[in-house]
Amino acid sequence: METKKKIIPCLDFKDGRVVKGVSFVNLVDAGDAVENAKLYEKEGADELAFLDISATLEGRKTLAEVVKKVAANISIPLSVGGGIKSVQEAKAILDAGASKISVNSAAVKDPNLIDELVKNFGSQRVIVAIDAKEVNGVWNVFVRGGMTDSGLNAVEWAKEAAKRGAGEILLTSIDRDGAKTGYDIPLTKAISEAGNIPVIASGGAGKKEDFLKALTEGKASSALGASVFHFREIEIEGLKKYLRENGVNI
Repeated sequence: METKKKIIPCLDFKDGRVVKGVSFVNLVDAGDAVENAKLYEKEGADELAFLDISATLEGRKTLAEVVKKVAANISIPLSVGGGIKSVQEAKAILDAGASKISVNSAAVKDPNLIDELVKNFGSQRVIVAIDAKEVNGVWNVFVRGGMTDSGLNAVEWAKEAAKRGAGEILLTSIDRDGAKTGYDIPLTKAISEAGNIPVIASGGAGKKEDFLKALTEGKASSALGASVFHFREIEIEGLKKYLRENGVNI
């Protein structure tokens, strides 16, 4: 029995507000976090992703207070990432009401963090986020909010994350982020096949067909969107209907 695919709106978050940019820069305000979260649940989102996008750059922790507020207002799962560097910080976010935490820069710096998180909270609550960008024909992992090339090969890193027990990979194509030109299908497929764990495709959703491609050709288990949902360009209910009509078990 094939597991059902999911649609996940992503709330990128800075200074208490939802924001959206292109390739991680030129941010514009997209409203209040709690209001957006409530609306998405009502519209049929399966999960919510919450990313404190400037936490790592500003060297501070994800805002547990905001997580608490959002989690108190919704009943669907909420995954939270941004600046989580330790088991203690992850615990604070999970205690605030998050269902899962995602780690990126800190896991690249110390891959043992993945093992530690899995040991403490279980695979199903640990997401490894991979921000990838093409460099000389290969996909490299970028850290610090997409600013720094780690030199790691994204496909190899996905394999390692899976081996260390991560339950999911949140894969963002920096090249496609906010561009609305479609997900990076070759990248998504490569990561989906490499890690053998569920992959959330992110970066590039512009139309319904993009979601369909990511979930079929890209072999992703979930598709994440931000600006197309924030600015009401795509309605979640209509998107799910379209995907069902095209044979996706959603």
